[in-house]
Amino acid sequence: MHVLILGAGYSGTAIAQALAPAAQSVTGTTRSPDKLRALEAAGIEPLLFDGTTISAELAAAMGKATHLIQSIAPGHEGDPMFRAGTPPLTDLLPKLEWVGYLSTVGVYGDHGGGWVTEETPIKPVSQRSKERVEAENAWLDHGARQGIPVAVLRLAGIYGPGRNAFRNLAESTARRVVKANQVFNRIRVEDIGSAAAFLASRGMGGVFNVTDDEPGPPQDVVAEAARLMGVEPPPEIPFEAADMSPMARSFYGENKRVSNQRLRQAGFDFAFPNYRVSLAQLWTSGIWRGE
Repeated sequence: MHVLILGAGYSGTAIAQALAPAAQSVTGTTRSPDKLRALEAAGIEPLLFDGTTISAELAAAMGKATHLIQSIAPGHEGDPMFRAGTPPLTDLLPKLEWVGYLSTVGVYGDHGGGWVTEETPIKPVSQRSKERVEAENAWLDHGARQGIPVAVLRLAGIYGPGRNAFRNLAESTARRVVKANQVFNRIRVEDIGSAAAFLASRGMGGVFNVTDDEPGPPQDVVAEAARLMGVEPPPEIPFEAADMSPMARSFYGENKRVSNQRLRQAGFDFAFPNYRVSLAQLWTSGIWRGE
């Protein structure tokens, strides 16, 4: 297995580390020269990629890649691998055996707090979610044409070491914004890595919700982290009175409970099935700082 991760950020690095034991090589891209050393420290052969220009080094990595993780957001021009001017994927990735595309549960839009599954018709609201749908379809269509399994991983809100309510509390940035009946799903980053490795090792394609078992109000997560830390949680702020960026506010416009049963029925077990189990492990292990 030769792994190439386009966009080896927080989730991409976790996937790289989960795939590494079974891989002959793991290469990951970043658009920032400042992040090259961190990728190398994580056991990833780092390459620069701005989403447009494919260097000779990246072309060589693509030429031998058997397993691809695409984690780069599409943007207005679509997925980087399907943009005008990009060489055909069959030329760039001639040895490809499996693709994992990282998408978002945002593609489902708002369902008034109801449950959604992979069979639920998608109705993206934000432009970024609409772009994700287009990218999902491009990859699934390519896989169908070439006979290559493509797994679309629709991710919930991502957290883990270095990105969590403990850090926010410690840095005085945590807030408890309360909107009646609002819930979110979330997913621990290590479970993203494990899920991708599970699907890749079995050559499984299709759409999978990668999310915890228990959607819940965001203010409850902050309160639980504060309890574990032994500190007072920040006061509750009514959603209507909260000072939020347009993007942050847009998340509260989509209310749904996302089911992970398809992935569970395939045989995958989540190490962190809910935020309470996950926060307790982050706190007692001390890895919440992410250092």
